[in-house]
Amino acid sequence: MKTHIQLTIKLVVLSFVVTFLSSCMEQKKEEHKEIASAEILKVEEKTEPKKPLSKEFKSYWYAGEAEITSYKLEQARYGELREGNAVLIYVTEPFLPEIQVKADKASKTNIPVLKLNATKNFLTGIYPYSIMSSTFYPVYDNQHAIKTSLSMQEWCGHVYAQLNNREQFEITSHSYFENEADQNLNLDKVVLENEIWNKIRINPEDLPKGNIKLLPSLEFFRLKHVKIQAQEALANLEEVNGLTTYTIDYKNIERKLSITFSSNFPYEIEGWTEEYISGFGPKAKLMKSTATKLKSLKTPYWRQNSIIDTKLRKDLDL
Repeated sequence: MKTHIQLTIKLVVLSFVVTFLSSCMEQKKEEHKEIASAEILKVEEKTEPKKPLSKEFKSYWYAGEAEITSYKLEQARYGELREGNAVLIYVTEPFLPEIQVKADKASKTNIPVLKLNATKNFLTGIYPYSIMSSTFYPVYDNQHAIKTSLSMQEWCGHVYAQLNNREQFEITSHSYFENEADQNLNLDKVVLENEIWNKIRINPEDLPKGNIKLLPSLEFFRLKHVKIQAQEALANLEEVNGLTTYTIDYKNIERKLSITFSSNFPYEIEGWTEEYISGFGPKAKLMKSTATKLKSLKTPYWRQNSIIDTKLRKDLDL
């Protein structure tokens, strides 16, 4: 009899525990749902309404091709001008918002972006410089670039930097220089100089003007070996004879960037100039780097990787 009573008590207690745990689990599920909903609201609050894409935009940028444009480059480095070349490669692609890489599969959650891969190649005496930046900007022009990255190689070593657009701008940087080394930092969101080049191709009328705060290009920080931080600047837009020039004149650092592009769609980049202090120590002086358009080509370059396709480089004067 005693054993039966003990068993009954155990069953009652067990039943109570199971009920209690189930209730807690349901409560946790609801809490997680609320948190997830709150996170979604946070994202929605930080994203402006999508701007409609015109028929000409869709026809030009969704034709299964990239736009490749070559430039003659005069790059200031170590207090002297170096001859080289620059290439801008624009192409649309689907982007994963969470892990922030190109999507392999179609999905409603993908973000369509206009990607810019920008390269510079020039010699400094005996050794070469190779610089590449990648910026992924939503085609709907309704938020900051989702990601931008930079790699730079020369015979002393190489550096890499990446900015991810999340709750804040999350920046990771790796360098062989002692005072830069490995860095991780978060910054409040401001206009990115890197994303300006994408905004021009989508909607130049929406470029920020007047007194603004923005983050200079990742390339600038690594070439100058200075702290990554936002800067005050004056930005303006000026049109002359069918060409428009967008100028960013920084107030507290010696830097001025001017980008010239066609005033009509597809707003092709015709060239640019960069003014900043080049060189270190006695060789340091204010200099101007210049890029002048050579040739442009619309083509699916990712399929043109045979030896015979090398001839296409001649079409770009490369």
